[in-house]
Amino acid sequence: MENSSNTDGEESRNQTISSTSSTTSSGGYRLFGRQGSLHQFLGGGEVADILLWKRWRDSFGVIVVATVAWLIFEQSGLPFLSICSDVLLILIVLLFVRANYAALRNRQLQTLPELELSEEMVNNAAASFRVKINNVLLMAHDITIGKDFRLFFKVVICLWLLSAIGSYCSFFTLAYIGTILSITIPVFYNKYEERVDKCCGMIHRKFSQHYKIVDESVTNRIPRSLFKEKDV
Repeated sequence: MENSSNTDGEESRNQTISSTSSTTSSGGYRLFGRQGSLHQFLGGGEVADILLWKRWRDSFGVIVVATVAWLIFEQSGLPFLSICSDVLLILIVLLFVRANYAALRNRQLQTLPELELSEEMVNNAAASFRVKINNVLLMAHDITIGKDFRLFFKVVICLWLLSAIGSYCSFFTLAYIGTILSITIPVFYNKYEERVDKCCGMIHRKFSQHYKIVDESVTNRIPRSLFKEKDV
């Protein structure tokens, strides 16, 4: 009974892996498993337009602002709190002087928009944040109990890469690189989508094959040893 259940599990895993490889080869692999266009995948709003350079002035402005902020925070050598306090101080002083100068010259200032968070906006943000936190906690639960080996492998690789990158650059440099990549990679991917999907599909199939070998040689042996210890 035990051997038959193990063989049935292996056959089911082989069928799922072969079915996924056949679907990727026949239907074509698409990055992140998306169904619609890249613009829809990015949200389909103003953010997607900026990331895909459909509003090139805003996209270029993001790069300029990110570069200036990186130069200020990284090259000046001043603490983050001091820079933020100085920027806010200068902004408040300029607005105060502007308002009093306009009052002395009997000029009417343009009305500034009221900064107010609506209850609906806060509830939507809290709901989306709660869903993301629950997903992270569910992933952490699956990793700690050893339920998903592939997820465990991905998390280990990502944390190791972050640790290796963090030893060579600071947080602000890493944030600047992430901003530049997020504003440039989507537009290049949108231009060369077929080539990138083809290469990523080949990498995905090879990774699935290697995962199959690891799953058969390592993961499948863990329950067997546990079963033998329980039987003894």
